Amino acid sequence: MTGKLIRLIKEKKSPICVGLDPSLKFIPGHIKKRTFEEFGETPEGAAAAIMEFNKGIVDAVSDLIPAVKPQIAMYEEFGIPGLKAFKDTIDYCHEKGLLVIGDIKRGDIGNTSASYARSHIGEVQIGEKKFRPFDEDFCTVNPYLGSDGVKPFIDVCRENDRGIFVLVKTSNKSSGELQDRLSDGKPLYEIMARYVEEWGEGHYEEGYSDVGAVVGATYPEMGRVLRKIMPHAYILVPGYGAQGGTAENLKGFFNEDGLGAIVNSSRGIIAAYTMDRYKDRFDEYGYAEAAREAVINMKGDINGHI
Repeated sequence: MTGKLIRLIKEKKSPICVGLDPSLKFIPGHIKKRTFEEFGETPEGAAAAIMEFNKGIVDAVSDLIPAVKPQIAMYEEFGIPGLKAFKDTIDYCHEKGLLVIGDIKRGDIGNTSASYARSHIGEVQIGEKKFRPFDEDFCTVNPYLGSDGVKPFIDVCRENDRGIFVLVKTSNKSSGELQDRLSDGKPLYEIMARYVEEWGEGHYEEGYSDVGAVVGATYPEMGRVLRKIMPHAYILVPGYGAQGGTAENLKGFFNEDGLGAIVNSSRGIIAAYTMDRYKDRFDEYGYAEAAREAVINMKGDINGHI
């Protein structure tokens, strides 16, 4: 699956991922008014608003980007209707030719981890039939429980031609409380990076493995170090834009071939119409057009630096 991601990045000249994290506060009032009139101010009404909002964003940007990254928490908070919107979003993005990175950050051990993996990037057997419950192309994995929590995901990846991104150095401010702790003189994030490179060994597409890493744009010096430790791992880079990461700091996340990383932006794209840079030209009815312009600007910004 990493090979397909690389081919789409090359084709669209766009190492960009749009985070579909549709908090209700980002959804224009006219959309919520319509869905609440139909379903009430209920989880069903919220889920319908999310789905309509997502479709508008995806329709506007799908020709510009290779992938999207829906964050499951934004859907789970609305219960079963929210999870249905998560699944419907995945299916709609696939219809538009996009790859989907399920930002689920799952991690457990043994059969539990295998069940998470099958539900998101694999198949489940029910009687004589097989089903793909959520059917993302990639998912994010929390490695805190160790290798027996990650390897079931790797096994499912290889059985189903899917990929994972393992949390290595996350973009949040408090990540260093654990991830920067020293063990045998090395920070924990470097030790995790070596595991990621090892877990992907021998399973390469276009020079990259199906075991990638999450490294925040907010830590460019660490990104440069981790790029050298993980030459065969694709890096998912959150933290660009709203969290403070800049294109100037991203070069170290990429390899000399201009590949090796895909940069995510969520609020900076889907809520662009609310931002000073765009709100003079786009009102809430133009939220999708504002998102498209934000993607074009992000693409130019990143490509201009890498």
